[in-house]
Amino acid sequence: MSTFPTLTLNTGAKLPAVGLGTWQSPDQEAYNAVATALKLGYRHIDGAAIYRNEVPVGKAIRDSGIPRSEIFVTTKLWGTQHREPEKALDASLQRLGLDYVDLYLVHWPVALKTNNLKDGDLLTIPVKDDGNRDVDLEGWDYVKTWELVQKLVETGKTKAVGVSNFSINNLKAILKPELKFVVPAANQIEVHPQLPQDELIEFCNAHGIVVEAYCPLGSTTSTLLSDPDLLKIASKYSVEPAQVLINWGVARGYSVLPKSVNPKRIESNFKAIKLSPEDIQAISDLHKKVGTHRYVDPKWGSFEAFA
Repeated sequence: MSTFPTLTLNTGAKLPAVGLGTWQSPDQEAYNAVATALKLGYRHIDGAAIYRNEVPVGKAIRDSGIPRSEIFVTTKLWGTQHREPEKALDASLQRLGLDYVDLYLVHWPVALKTNNLKDGDLLTIPVKDDGNRDVDLEGWDYVKTWELVQKLVETGKTKAVGVSNFSINNLKAILKPELKFVVPAANQIEVHPQLPQDELIEFCNAHGIVVEAYCPLGSTTSTLLSDPDLLKIASKYSVEPAQVLINWGVARGYSVLPKSVNPKRIESNFKAIKLSPEDIQAISDLHKKVGTHRYVDPKWGSFEAFA
């Protein structure tokens, strides 16, 4: 069993600091990965409607034999359903086979149009001829989405609500005092040494918003895991570079969501390591050498998601 800490949401709920990400996991691999993770002691599973694998993820959770109250489950509202978030949550719960989720996130701060969807499939990415996503900015914005999403806790279908990929300016827009909106419980964002997000993390911490880090290892095209300085630190602790990066994130005080379908990696990712302050700082400074890079940066046309 891991000795990773838990974080406390502004609802009082406890969030395990390390969870299993399920993005890009095909059905059987998603089922096996979640089942393996739960057997190894993971109690935090992160999913999303657009991942299109909620059915196997939910089945693995139910088949685990672990009491539902002991597993923290997250799913997310896709852009095609911003105008009807409760209906979207109902659909996610049906696919998951669960009565509730612990956290429901607005996946991106932008709605997508649905008038040109093939076969009316809402779990898709509508794209215009120019390659940009077909954004819905006509009389709608993420502030209106949050106004609806914040009310979902009252239904009992989710224990908490939050956001994902929200910038400081996006957060400021829904935190205006005059709106009297619920403060998001979490903001799930891309974080790794090439994108440390110091300012955004500081803002979230100041407002009681727990940060969750996706892509904590960079990406499959990242050179982070082969960086000589990181390899030297990993060798010092007799661990893999990925384990160092996961523990670096935990040491910085946020939740980390490594994704894997490999049983051995799922196990190794769950090993807690006590990094020295000097090593934590060295990893934090890596971007000064290798440069900054955002790996998840969809084309939203005129909408600047990270502005």
